[in-house]
Amino acid sequence: MTSAVPSIPIGKEGARLPLIGLGTWLSLDEGELRAALKVALDAGYRLIDTAALYGNELVIGDVLHEYFKSGKLTREEVFVTTKLPYSCMEPKAAEESIKKQLATLCFDYVDLFILHHPCAMQHNEQVSKRRSVYYLQLTGAAEFTHQNEIDYLDTWKVLEKYCKSGQLKAIGLSNFNAKQVARVCANAEIKPSDLQVELHIYWPQHELQQFCSKQGMTLTSFASLGSPGRLTFRPDDDWPVGNPMEDTIVVELSKKYNKTPAQILLRHLIQRGISVIPKSTNPSRVLQNIDIFNFEISAEDQQKLLDVKSRVRLFEMRVCGGHAHYPFEDVDLTKKGDSED
Repeated sequence: MTSAVPSIPIGKEGARLPLIGLGTWLSLDEGELRAALKVALDAGYRLIDTAALYGNELVIGDVLHEYFKSGKLTREEVFVTTKLPYSCMEPKAAEESIKKQLATLCFDYVDLFILHHPCAMQHNEQVSKRRSVYYLQLTGAAEFTHQNEIDYLDTWKVLEKYCKSGQLKAIGLSNFNAKQVARVCANAEIKPSDLQVELHIYWPQHELQQFCSKQGMTLTSFASLGSPGRLTFRPDDDWPVGNPMEDTIVVELSKKYNKTPAQILLRHLIQRGISVIPKSTNPSRVLQNIDIFNFEISAEDQQKLLDVKSRVRLFEMRVCGGHAHYPFEDVDLTKKGDSED
């Protein structure tokens, strides 16, 4: 049984962004990812979010083409988001990466192509098809060099070129602050259609949402549930402490609505008009995460979630600390570095 997923307009060509999708960060096990994708597509997910850095575009493209060839779905029914790695922000490298990513997915176009980070970085270890940069971080093998001389505005021009050609239907940003987004908008021929950022009840991004709305941009949340998987990914990191799923208000509402804490958190953001991309390869959780369209959180209870006092940024991306374009002014860069989505 599939769920009908509502969507919101994105870009200027009548495209629509589903309000929930499957996130695939850390989905490195090919078998688990294939199974999760099939469960998700059968359950009604129509947004799949990936990135070159995740090292799984090949598997995602393969599963989707299986569904297209069987007639279960058409290409037009699935919204695919992928991202340019921060190691390919030099314009020539960006062009090569876009072509390679399209070839890996075996797509003529992607629905949304995102500049993953404002900070151009170079990883000092070879990343193979089977070993993404995240795998190297997990094993402690990846090191990074800041490329301060590369301006993300120059990279954006490359995205605009491929957007004009129709190979990128919409283009957007991730992990940019409001000033950086405004700078792109002020200098762009094609303005960003979407901004993907960490967003949850402990980091609600209200001002950023208002800013994006004024710019005509959609907003996509990652770490909507607090990203518990980050602790398994790098247990030795000095991660900021915060677990929205254990918040007393969330637990209280979970009991009231007879829903899981994850379902409460996802429904809360969707009612704010924000697209969510919870990551999971656990089939039961994949199904639970989309089972949020048969109830509505009341205005009073929405306000309780909006009034939660805790504030913590869980992804500080201190590996980019000191970079000329590091986006987070609130982060204490003297602490031990963490990883990024």
